[in-house]
Amino acid sequence: QVQLVESGGGLVQAGGSLRLSCAASGIIFSFYVMGWYRQAPGKERELVATITSGGAANYADSVKGRFTISRDNAKNTVSLQMNSLKPEDTAVYYCNAALRRADHWGRGTQVTVSS
Repeated sequence: QVQLVESGGGLVQAGGSLRLSCAASGIIFSFYVMGWYRQAPGKERELVATITSGGAANYADSVKGRFTISRDNAKNTVSLQMNSLKPEDTAVYYCNAALRRADHWGRGTQVTVSS
């Protein structure tokens, strides 16, 4: 059974930082592209960042230079370091694991940035 469990969300003031983590089980973690997505109220889910098994990262333009995605294939974890947070970063953040037709999601963690 595949499980992706996010942690690290919370309430932070604008300009602050948070670090999200996702622990994966039930998959051969190193094979998967791991990613973070977010969904704000009334909006569609959007890509935040992805990272390949080899460590190549891709970011949405809105978070480039502020967010950093990383993975630890030995611990089956993927993290998202979020700096210089803005109120528009407020959303539920979801962990994703993708490999060909396989697509797995966590339940999400709430990030709220106050102005």
